[in-house]
Amino acid sequence: MPPATRYAKSGDVNIAYQVVGEGPFDLVVVPGWISNVDFAWEDPFYGDWVRGLAAFSRVILFDKRGTGLSDRDVGDSTLEERMDDLRAVLEAAGSERAAIMGFSEGGPLSMLFAATYPERVRALILYATFARASEAPDYPEGAEVRKNVELLRSRLENAWGQGTTLELLAPGLAHIPRAREFMGRYERMCVSPRAGRAHLGWLLEIDVRPVARTLQLPTLVVHRTDDALIRVELGRALAREIPGARYVELGGDGHPPWIGDTGALVAEIQQFLTGSSVRVEAERVLATVLFTDIVGSTERAARLGPKGWCPSS
Repeated sequence: MPPATRYAKSGDVNIAYQVVGEGPFDLVVVPGWISNVDFAWEDPFYGDWVRGLAAFSRVILFDKRGTGLSDRDVGDSTLEERMDDLRAVLEAAGSERAAIMGFSEGGPLSMLFAATYPERVRALILYATFARASEAPDYPEGAEVRKNVELLRSRLENAWGQGTTLELLAPGLAHIPRAREFMGRYERMCVSPRAGRAHLGWLLEIDVRPVARTLQLPTLVVHRTDDALIRVELGRALAREIPGARYVELGGDGHPPWIGDTGALVAEIQQFLTGSSVRVEAERVLATVLFTDIVGSTERAARLGPKGWCPSS
């Protein structure tokens, strides 16, 4: 069962959030472009990942305005407004100071919050994210982000709800019909095509490199080597911008943090935040169970008894 969903008030906008675990410090997860804090729990890998974090912290999850269970009819929003939503969630959850983990589009928001409210942030984890979402003369890496944003825009226009974004989020799973069907449901539960286009409209305007250069707190930057949506070069470039940042590369092509070797990711985060880690492997496999029925088996078993029916017993 997913944890209880509650609402924080950010101005006149309702922001959905959840709290998991009772650890000694708070860890708030700032999601990427889209999310749904309730529906995500239908993916067992997501549950494994959150429980891994909750083993050493109190995890706070939320949906950004315009997505998931938060108010959707909010129109365009700025990075500053979303930053205020994060502040509202922390206050509603009773968190005075927290570690912040921002992934994908949630990374720039996390950096801006940490620079604006340094007294509220004990550490920063940036996973599969970037500092700028388009190219510049001194930032050729941004061309890949812009190209993939255009691909997402095309999916919103022509194939939203069909799971085609899996080709960018986890290419290794894109050929599995069940995974594609689940991703289609996730797309529909997170955002409508029109709202999704509105969110993408301002994403290409993001450039928090000047903010990243001012950060003066413990920062961990993690990226997967074969991430197809946010290329690893952007993670490397981000780490170079942040003074004293620790940079770690993990194997795999999964963009969401709960896809792939989540045990290694959780262990890196735990080591960074606590100074120690205990890696827990969560292995899930798809198995087929074959049931057979022998004609007259019930009558025969009654006649022979258990020893006659199962001679090896």
